[in-house]
Amino acid sequence: MEADDLWLIGIAWRLDRLRWVPTDVLRDVVTSDGACMTPSEAGPPDARDDREFAKLLCGGCPVQDECLELELRTAGVDTVGVWGAMTDDDRRALHPHWLRRGERTDRGAR
Repeated sequence: MEADDLWLIGIAWRLDRLRWVPTDVLRDVVTSDGACMTPSEAGPPDARDDREFAKLLCGGCPVQDECLELELRTAGVDTVGVWGAMTDDDRRALHPHWLRRGERTDRGAR
């Protein structure tokens, strides 16, 4: 097992606490409390790569996990952009680990 796998497995375990939160509740939390939902006058942050951009854009956001859980549920492997302080490539790599964590309230067993 590689270090990236361990990192992703840790994130999947962390998201486990949100597995029974209904999707509509997650959506409400993310849209009302998400840092990126309020446009910044400074514009998007300057970053060397997508991973740094995701961390800078979402840095300090109080609902990163809720945002990530929502995107994994609704977009799955078709995810695009920055959600939950992760790049789309990182979320695609996380997706199988996330699925192995079990049922989700709105998706059922996978």
